Amino acid sequence: MEILCLGLNHHTAPVEVRERYAVSGTQQGTVSKEMTSIRGVNEVVVLSTCNRTEVYAVAEDLEQAAEELKSHLGGGKGVKKGDEEHFYLRYSRAAVEHLCRVVSGLDSMVLGETEIFGQVKQAYQQALSTAATGGILNPLFQKSFGIGKKVRTQTTIQVGQTSVGSVAVDLAEKIFGHLKSSKVMIIGAGEMSRVTALRLLERGAKSMFVTNRSYQRAQDLAKEMGGEAIRFDDWEKSLVEVDVVVSSTGAPKAVVHAEQIERVRRKRKYRPLFFIDIAVPRDVDPAVGEIEEVYLYDLDALQKLAEEGKHQRKKQVEVCQSIIETEVESLLERQRSKL
Repeated sequence: MEILCLGLNHHTAPVEVRERYAVSGTQQGTVSKEMTSIRGVNEVVVLSTCNRTEVYAVAEDLEQAAEELKSHLGGGKGVKKGDEEHFYLRYSRAAVEHLCRVVSGLDSMVLGETEIFGQVKQAYQQALSTAATGGILNPLFQKSFGIGKKVRTQTTIQVGQTSVGSVAVDLAEKIFGHLKSSKVMIIGAGEMSRVTALRLLERGAKSMFVTNRSYQRAQDLAKEMGGEAIRFDDWEKSLVEVDVVVSSTGAPKAVVHAEQIERVRRKRKYRPLFFIDIAVPRDVDPAVGEIEEVYLYDLDALQKLAEEGKHQRKKQVEVCQSIIETEVESLLERQRSKL
């Protein structure tokens, strides 16, 4: 039995490909368990975030397992023509090192980001709760969390902006000059929305509306942010007032369309409107960005901004990689001693 990692991410696939293979955050455990029913696959953890979808598995025939896992991600119909080239495969030690790099933020859009640590933990806990993991993946993931913590405490990889939320706010300031008089709407009350909202408030955003399909969750986040909750069916009306919209709902298809913006343009007096779409699949129809005074940035666009700050942390990558290699070798040595 060997470990494999099958995936695609922001390095290998544009957002329109990534969204085809995204797994809902609440379904990661269920899908992990489903994949263990594939012949020859014994353990699975599915990780799906805005920037990546990865499957970590323990299998007998690695190549055959990889094909079956890809087919499952494609809804049982296989991989869409042209998408195959965007997937990567890591086997054995390479798969283990890749997981540790992911947990440590070395494989992220924003080098050293912190959100991914919690996202991997959540994915693992979901797989664990459905009994999709066992004697190989359990110690591996637990060890990876220790390595991730060590990388962050013994290096300066986190110096500078370390979250997609912070990068998005930097971009908003480039558009508006400052955010002190800006009004913000958050569509979707998940963790990514929360992080971005906090960054906006720190930069001086004047007021905030929060909307979510679950009105209670919208109220909870609005209370935390000192903002106002809006029912999901009513958010379009508030577009007249806002300057920045952050959307991250986890919906299977777009929730914001060009015709909704067109209906309020005159009332807004054609003021600039900035959309930050940090959802996969995307929340905002690309046609929205074609409206003259609307600025639309999805995760791929944010990556370009993230590149500007990477040089601040690149010097620490070699130090981090050395820690990972030493720790992985120690882990594999302990495993070999048990055989």
